[in-house]
Formats: sequence, C-alpha cells, structure tokens
Amino acid sequence: MTITSYVTSLFSLEGKTALVTGPGTGIGQAIAVGLARAGADIIGTYHHTPLDDTKSLVEQTGRSFHSYQVDFADPKSQQQSVDAMLNSHSIDILINNAGTIKREQAAYYSEEHWHDVMNVNINSLFFLTQKVGQQMLQKGQGKIVNIASLLSFQGGVFVPAYTASKHAVAGLTKAFANEWANHHIQVNAIAPGYIATNNTQAIRDDASRNEEILKRIPAGRWGKPEDLAGAAIFLSSSASDYMNGHILAVDGGWLAR
Repeated sequence: MTITSYVTSLFSLEGKTALVTGPGTGIGQAIAVGLARAGADIIGTYHHTPLDDTKSLVEQTGRSFHSYQVDFADPKSQQQSVDAMLNSHSIDILINNAGTIKREQAAYYSEEHWHDVMNVNINSLFFLTQKVGQQMLQKGQGKIVNIASLLSFQGGVFVPAYTASKHAVAGLTKAFANEWANHHIQVNAIAPGYIATNNTQAIRDDASRNEEILKRIPAGRWGKPEDLAGAAIFLSSSASDYMNGHILAVDGGWLAR
C-alpha cells in the first residue's frame, strides 16, 4: 500500500452517512462540506431557513444531501423529526453543532434566556445523541462529535447560560464515551476558538475588543470555519478509533497562552 492510499483509507468517510445539526452557515456548513469532501453523504437540520447553499456545496462534491426541519427548542418537535429521520437513514456520524447564545449580565439574566439556551445547547444534544446512539449501538459502531467551546474551560462574561451549557457538553461527551467506547462508538468534542462567523461579527467590528482578542491568540488571527473541518474529519474517521471522551481545542493556541 502506498503512502497516499494508506492516508486516504485512514481518513476516508466513503460509504458513511453523517448527520450535522445546524449546517446552514459558519462552522456547521464548513464541517458538512468537509465531511462530504472526505466521502460522506450528509443529512442536515434547520429551524427556519432551508439549507439551499449547503445542499449545493455538498452536492458539488458528488455526495448526497438531505435536510429535515427540527426545532431543538421544542422537545416534542425534535422527537418527531428525529424519529422520521432515523426511520429513513442509518447514521454513522453525528455532529452536534446546533447552538444558540443569549448575552445579558448574570445579575439580570432572564429565566427565558436561560431555558432557551439550555434547551438548545444541552437538552436537545442529550436526547438527539441518545436516539442516534441507540441506532449506533444496534450496529456496533459510530462516531459522535460534539461542538464544545473555549467556554467549556473558561467562564466568559455576560453568557452564563452558554458557559454552563458548554461545560455540560464537555461533561456529557465524557459520560457517553465512558458507556459506549467498548461498543466501538467514539464520542469526542471539538472546542473552537474565536472563529470568524456571523455570530462573532459584532465583536470583530469592535476595534478595541478585536485587538484584545488578537493579542491573546498565538496564531495572530481569527479562525476560519474551514479550520475546523480537518478536526471533524479526523474524529469522524477510523484514524481516531482509540480516541474517547476527548475535548480537542482548535483555537490558534488561545488556551496555551
């Protein structure tokens, strides 16, 4: 076997089907397209806006794309959509990317914001992983990649619910890994650093805040959504078969500073 064929086989996702939540833009879209380029067919979820752009980008790679409307803030809606999805597809890879953030001082953080963030970021992640995991357990294999955050390690400011939810994502990653590793299901997470997406546009537009962030990043730049695709492919492929319960930071060195 040549070096090229060995590397290709190690990271190939040929014949696999990946479910990516929230792949409409940014990190989710970059991961979905990256997995497709590695050979996976893609299923994407959306809430309001159909995934036309992502569908086009995935199909340009020669892979198929299916989408399902799911409201992760509504447990009943989620259950119905996920049941329909699993009745039609066998999922080999689950990328839990969908999430939300609400900014408010902790002293005045509303109960509504708290429950909105926790429902989407951690409650829905648990129950989706549980349902997809049941299918993977029957097959005896699978890859699950949760999108954590730097705030899985740090506290942040004005985002108490987001911070709590992302700490919980890290914890659930380890909890699922402990139960499922011996069933040949690897559960890991990626913790993105400061990534240039629509969600961070306001921070990047704030000259002083942007400068503070750049000074802290050893790489000297904001990350791009595409910077996460390689880590996602690795954690979704046979190259990571002995990785379990790991939180992989892709942050330009932020946590090392």
